[in-house]
Amino acid sequence: MISYQKHTHSNSSTWVTFIHGAGGSSSIWFKQIRDFKKKFNVLLIDLRGHGNSKNHSIQFKDSFKNDYTFDFITEDIIEVIDFEKIEKSHFIGISLGTILIRNIAEKYPERVESMIMGGAILKMNVRSRFLMRMGNIFKSVIPYLLLYRFFAFIIMPRKNHKQSRSLFVREAKKLYQKEFIKWFKLTSEINPLLKLFRQKDINIPSLYIMGEQDHLFLPSVKKIAEKHKKARLYIVEKCGHVVNVESPILFNQESIKFIQSQPIIST
Repeated sequence: MISYQKHTHSNSSTWVTFIHGAGGSSSIWFKQIRDFKKKFNVLLIDLRGHGNSKNHSIQFKDSFKNDYTFDFITEDIIEVIDFEKIEKSHFIGISLGTILIRNIAEKYPERVESMIMGGAILKMNVRSRFLMRMGNIFKSVIPYLLLYRFFAFIIMPRKNHKQSRSLFVREAKKLYQKEFIKWFKLTSEINPLLKLFRQKDINIPSLYIMGEQDHLFLPSVKKIAEKHKKARLYIVEKCGHVVNVESPILFNQESIKFIQSQPIIST
């Protein structure tokens, strides 16, 4: 089983599960934990090969030796939720973590109370597809950290994005080259999966929190949020891709308000 942390609340039965992006770890939610654990039960996941799950990858070699797929990684998350006997949860994700949340909603809609997606990836534009192709060509030749720094700069290019870039590069240093390559291979799955998601209006309340400077991904989120009945879009001014780090106060306020606005369904 992958690594996770939980914070239980003495009076709340509501669970909030946090899913980080590729190259990060559950530590990227450090500006969220204090506010959320005051009100909810909190579950923090370290995805395969990331954070403390890196040690699990070494310990359980057979479980982690194959190439990764979004479905495999989704099942890792569900395994933790099942182990903790969590019937339903609100899910909060950032960047690639939003794809995993959407995949959970596709496969296990009954487990998802709502989805809050920061820096959501819903469509790869021409530039991002070109970058992914170049990355796939050179992933086994160029040191992975150099490649990761390059992508971090393309996605988060401005001065005010520096903290987010530094945080993700620092976390990426903890990955192994082989682990990075496994995750990078997932990019071949992204377009078909995102196309499927765009074609379906899923009946789950969704909040997209996007930075106005998230130049690669905001345009497509705007279009999709307009179409889907249960989707809301909140745009954070003067903010880039990693909204939970760059604008934590607004991110926390809007997320908590959204969760609290959902009807409590007894199980």
